[in-house]
Amino acid sequence: MNPAPLRALARVVPAAALLLVMTACADDSPPSSASSASEPASPQASTAPAATTPTGRTTAMNIRLTLDGHHIAATLNDSPTARDFAAQLPLTLSLRDLNQAEKIADLPRKLSTSGAPEGADPEVGDLAYYAPWNQLATYYRDAPYATGLVILGHMADGGAEQLATADEITIEAAP
Repeated sequence: MNPAPLRALARVVPAAALLLVMTACADDSPPSSASSASEPASPQASTAPAATTPTGRTTAMNIRLTLDGHHIAATLNDSPTARDFAAQLPLTLSLRDLNQAEKIADLPRKLSTSGAPEGADPEVGDLAYYAPWNQLATYYRDAPYATGLVILGHMADGGAEQLATADEITIEAAP
């Protein structure tokens, strides 16, 4: 028996299941008020439909980051790159500091950058994909525009302070 079709199916099924879960969880109720950055998102907040952040970035999926035992709410945007990242969750990654402004981590595989802009100017609290190095980049201080950077989403208030001292991050769909 040829194992290639089974390997292909093993890749497609988790992504399809995630899409079904995201679609089934969407509702028309307004998003609930933001929870404390060190508290997990409530179930009602985790099923909120796509919203727009104060910076105008559309969000598609609520996720939870765990940094040194503290739960931080975050959202991923509705880009092909962010959806590809979400398909890899849950992830636990070792963090390294870069330029005293961001924490970076190697990802298990390259993400799709289909339709992504040439680069981005990250903000404090952003989650991003640095395509040239296949790394997750998370920002706790201001950093300049970078070619090859794709913004994936944003942490809730307070997340950047926790990130500054963290050595490991766990990222999962919000409960």
